[in-house]
Amino acid sequence: MTPNRIRRASAVAALGLVSVLGLAACGSSDSGDGAEPGASNSSGVSTIEAGKLKVCTHLPYKPFQFKEGSEVVGFDVELMDLVAKKLGLEQEIVDISFDQITSGAVFAAKKCDAAAAGTTITDERAKALTFSEPYFDATQALITKKGSGFTDLASLKGKKVGVQTDTTGQQYAEENKAANGYTVVVFDDLATEMAGVLAGRVDAAINDNGVVNDYVKDNPSTEVVTEFDTGEQYGLMFPKTGSEKLVETANEVLKASKEDGSYNEIYKKWFGVDAPK
Repeated sequence: MTPNRIRRASAVAALGLVSVLGLAACGSSDSGDGAEPGASNSSGVSTIEAGKLKVCTHLPYKPFQFKEGSEVVGFDVELMDLVAKKLGLEQEIVDISFDQITSGAVFAAKKCDAAAAGTTITDERAKALTFSEPYFDATQALITKKGSGFTDLASLKGKKVGVQTDTTGQQYAEENKAANGYTVVVFDDLATEMAGVLAGRVDAAINDNGVVNDYVKDNPSTEVVTEFDTGEQYGLMFPKTGSEKLVETANEVLKASKEDGSYNEIYKKWFGVDAPK
């Protein structure tokens, strides 16, 4: 993976950060294929389109990135706004399938300059991508309907467990299904996976703790019954080659935001608590 409206009055808004929604499906004529590289700016970073930092993501993955009205907002969106601002660029978000991001296909097709999609850093993904330094700690969690009686994977013997395709949650579920006797049901995105729990299409679902805990807040008929200590960390994503300066800038921004408190303000805005130290 595993891996964003109305701007609020926050430190990020005070910086004048702007996100522009630019939806583009695979093969879309306006996705950036064949686009001439934008001129390098003063920081030495060349982008697909002059004046813009095109960022691929897969919607929805609340609270990291999701649509609020016609705008894409969220934790990842605001972090990438900081990167765009540092470069003197405007972020434009490209919504595309998750596997196209993690495989690096979006970069090969020049659909985006970077990607931010609540994505776990893995050795396999790092073969196709360059990751930033970690910016978020995550683990897998099990969500069910409240009062279902399911408490862990063992209690789901003979039942159906939902996962999101191409995520570390899917990998975790597949690795443990033989020992626990459940069937894995794969969904295209987080929204349909969670809807599967509500509708009873699956008895439980596995996904990253950040998104399932957020879902429970909005859907009190569900609950997170356990978390699994998978020790994951998210990274921003960039092309495997030719992105050295952009990666360096992103890492500088992440470090500076943690030092000046802006990271914590963004974290608290989307998760309701201070960022872990």
